[in-house]
Amino acid sequence: MFNTSPESSKKDETRRMLTCLDVLMSWCRMEFKPKKSRSLSIRKGKVDETMTFTVAEQQIPTDSQEPIKSLGRWYGSSMKDTRRGAKTLELASESLLAINKCGLQGKFKIWCLQFIIIPKLLWPLLVYDICSTTVEAIEAKINKYTRK
Repeated sequence: MFNTSPESSKKDETRRMLTCLDVLMSWCRMEFKPKKSRSLSIRKGKVDETMTFTVAEQQIPTDSQEPIKSLGRWYGSSMKDTRRGAKTLELASESLLAINKCGLQGKFKIWCLQFIIIPKLLWPLLVYDICSTTVEAIEAKINKYTRK
């Protein structure tokens, strides 16, 4: 398994590069999996949805159609991390509710919070640029939960 990131400033150059890569892959008796690939076209600083590329006679989906996860980070057509902050807050709320509904005693719930939920929440906080108000809202939810 290997990753390639062909980049080009022009649409025709990119298509020619993909065609050459497809020929090389067929020569090596390997094949591309367009479903596992993504394309991202940026024109004048904005994502261009109209540009599509094909490899092995199959269309490569764009990042806006199907976001991709790599090294724990989701990549999509939006270059902003604002939605990821809301998703992290939602994950914290759902996890706290799940622990609250289980029949464990208080000290075991705190153990689950400390060793399961908080490490799960720390990764998105490290990977994404989440604003401090969202982090404070997550902290407030956890504090409210632990005081119960």
